[in-house]
Amino acid sequence: MYQEERLAAIMRHLEQHRRISVQEIVEHFGVSRDTARRDIVKLEERGAILRTRGGAILPTLSKKDYSYQERLQMDVSGKRKIGEAAARLMKDGDYLLMDASTTVQFAAECMKTTGHVVITNSFETAALLAGRPGIQVKQLGGDVHAEGRYVYGSRAVEMLADYHVDKLLVGACGITASGLVSTSEEHGFLIKEMMKRADQVIVLADHSKFGRSMLYRIADLGRIDLIVTDRAPEQEIAEALRVHEVELIVTGSE
Repeated sequence: MYQEERLAAIMRHLEQHRRISVQEIVEHFGVSRDTARRDIVKLEERGAILRTRGGAILPTLSKKDYSYQERLQMDVSGKRKIGEAAARLMKDGDYLLMDASTTVQFAAECMKTTGHVVITNSFETAALLAGRPGIQVKQLGGDVHAEGRYVYGSRAVEMLADYHVDKLLVGACGITASGLVSTSEEHGFLIKEMMKRADQVIVLADHSKFGRSMLYRIADLGRIDLIVTDRAPEQEIAEALRVHEVELIVTGSE
């Protein structure tokens, strides 16, 4: 087996098992310990793994911030199903806070209810709802995140302090057993403030967001009332949600 084939096989093993030892590489591929170590060094140089004593693991932190266009194109069918399910939770006359998640945008598209006041930091959601009869839109002000198509910063947080709503619809960068997480402290702090302004916090998250660890913890699971997703999480997170009494709606089975 050529080295590139072996490196690909090591990565497949890591994706399934999260870690691999030098001895496992030796046994699985019939190579020397020196060759196994060279394989690990090569993968580390590519940024694909982290070396540990006696082996390697996949990095546990997700660090990439995706642009609005990148997020909009990810798993569109799953996001739309989540958005449809979330829209059915809205009642006529609800006052709503919506973040700049593309999944929340799908929920806005699918809403059939009326009589809403909607406060958002998303340019796209504001534009989508502004022309609808029976919906009043309030756009938060502040610093513009051009790639993300949203507003953030101290001015946006200051404006949030003046509002109180029935429901918050918020997307998720990641959900762990420890809580809701984000790659960015500034983004995370804005979401933290949004959560303080709502009687009910509804998180919209496709299954890929479960177990994704990131730099900044926004809030523990006890701050979330309900999660709408397309696939139930694995046991550790499912148990943490149960302990914190977070209701879970899985699309297709709600």
